[in-house]
Amino acid sequence: MPQIEAVLGDITREETDAIVNAANSSLRGGGGVDGAIHRAAGPELARAGAMLGGCKTGDAKATPAFRLDPPVKHVIHTVGPVWRGGGDGEPELLASCYRRCLEVADEVGARSVSFPAISTGIYGYPAADAARIAVGTLTSTPTGVERIRLVAFDEATRDLLAAELARDVGSGPAGNPDGFAER
Repeated sequence: MPQIEAVLGDITREETDAIVNAANSSLRGGGGVDGAIHRAAGPELARAGAMLGGCKTGDAKATPAFRLDPPVKHVIHTVGPVWRGGGDGEPELLASCYRRCLEVADEVGARSVSFPAISTGIYGYPAADAARIAVGTLTSTPTGVERIRLVAFDEATRDLLAAELARDVGSGPAGNPDGFAER
């Protein structure tokens, strides 16, 4: 079972085998996390994404990391759902993003993966619900990945993720102050 931790940081500076990109369906770059990853990886990332023929919501596909600093070797692109109130299958699609990213990580041999908070930016997914789905899916999905980092852009998101990790392992904040769960 992987070790999972919630951290505050910049996903483009992570030191994991793969980072997850909260991408749009074209895989050619966009705003937010997607734009930051594309800027850090260079124009080759958009060209590689275009060659994959896009990506459906809830799926994931990998490309090389191009200009991202080692040890990052792969970018795993996933397309999260746009929040429309929760009645259009958004929870299932978001869980599928996390599951498929782990499957793709296994396919490319990544042993460590950093995830952003998928769909919580411009796609409008409520952060608390997204944190619950992320942690629940990552802790229940079989994988060869040994270390997972949930990288939050702000403290509020990091705190939500850490609280979900603490709840998932059955310990309170005093027993798990850093939001770290060993699986």
